[in-house]
Amino acid sequence: MSTLNKDQSDYWNGEVGQRWAAYHQALDAAFAPFTEALFAGAALDPGDRVLDIGCGAGDTALIAARRVGRSGRVTAADLSEPLLAVGRERAAREAPDAAPIEWLRADAQDHAFEPQFDHALSRFGVMFFEDSAAAFANIRRALVTGGRLRFLCWRSMAENQWVTLARDAVLPLLPEIEPPQPGAPGPFRFAAPDTLLPILEAAGFRAIACEPIDRLMRVGATPEAAADFVATRGPVARLLRERDPALQATALKIITQLFTERFGKGPVDLGAACWLVSGHT
Repeated sequence: MSTLNKDQSDYWNGEVGQRWAAYHQALDAAFAPFTEALFAGAALDPGDRVLDIGCGAGDTALIAARRVGRSGRVTAADLSEPLLAVGRERAAREAPDAAPIEWLRADAQDHAFEPQFDHALSRFGVMFFEDSAAAFANIRRALVTGGRLRFLCWRSMAENQWVTLARDAVLPLLPEIEPPQPGAPGPFRFAAPDTLLPILEAAGFRAIACEPIDRLMRVGATPEAAADFVATRGPVARLLRERDPALQATALKIITQLFTERFGKGPVDLGAACWLVSGHT
């Protein structure tokens, strides 16, 4: 296992990875509109070989495996063993007649993939590389001639209400937050396409397109469930992680109250914005 991205590996194999694995169903439900967009034009055909980058608990790998059928093959790569364990269990239970899936604990930025894939896909898994240029060059080498790259990455934080609404509410509880370093791993790393396109071009991808995707994201069926979602997964969770438990409880109460005031007792649907990026070799 590579140590190039050790901080991310430690993060996703510790408490955070275990938490995301335990609550993967809520995450898959929230991301469902984006998952639909990712696969809508992916053109996966029976027999195709697919590389799923940052596969998490396996939702996208399972969809790909069903699309390419038993004559195809899927390699699902992720840094997180807790998430991969869920994926393996789900594949045995949910997709016995789909393509075989190889569940691979690997860092896609330097793993020696066989150059055999027709497609490389990712749902919000490409923003956390330590070295993005090396990562996309390595992914390019894993694709056959004419192979296709297709992935989702978040646009700016300001465009993502599912983050900003709760974040703005809890910031007064926290000491001054240091802004992220430009180009550092993080969810909004590729918010501006002009930071991403040169990297893809240098890696050897052609006909690169960045399509804006805007959807409402259901972060919870109730204000309580929605508050738990944003406080324990994603950018707000990173702000609250390792804080005093009393502060965390206060933050959760504030977010719940905010959602209740806005949505009553019903579902909480918040605006979310990302790029759907595509290209080919």
